[in-house]
Amino acid sequence: MEKNELTVEDRRFLLKLARDSITRATAQKPLPDFDLASLSPDLKKAGASFVTLTTGGRLRGCIGALEAYQPLAEDVREHAAAAAMEDYRFPPVQPGEVASLHIEISRLTPAHPLEYADTEDLLAKIHPGVDGIILRDGGRRATFLPQVWEQVPDKEEFLSHLCMKMGASANLWRTKKLGVLIYQVEEFHE
Repeated sequence: MEKNELTVEDRRFLLKLARDSITRATAQKPLPDFDLASLSPDLKKAGASFVTLTTGGRLRGCIGALEAYQPLAEDVREHAAAAAMEDYRFPPVQPGEVASLHIEISRLTPAHPLEYADTEDLLAKIHPGVDGIILRDGGRRATFLPQVWEQVPDKEEFLSHLCMKMGASANLWRTKKLGVLIYQVEEFHE
């Protein structure tokens, strides 16, 4: 993990920006503006993030990017609104729900390929609670953030669930060599 963690002020700014973005998106208003030039270098630099919304401890929306393609502040603003309004697994968040949402932001390190010889080698090289994993099979791909290890701590079960998320059979990772990339996150929440 890159050790250039965000400052407390930058984290506060991003959490407020995420909440403001969700509030405005649910009210069908334009997303909040900010002066990019006035932000810290870390917030201006290209960054990849996921915004996760929960209510009562249950997932309510989660959307993000695996690769950095825009300034981190813009990435968080865009994904906060999308997590509230565009996660296909859930109906759009309603304005009355916003106050009860818990917001978590994950800033991703660049993903890098994990070379492995066979399934045993793969299992030996992944680190529960630390690694986010991307599986690729042809044009299909899926990821789980490192936080998912809290719900699925078993490595074999984790990979099986990830295969199913990708739209493949649960045991595909055992029967075919897949593309595997790993990354870490800097996670913070309200």
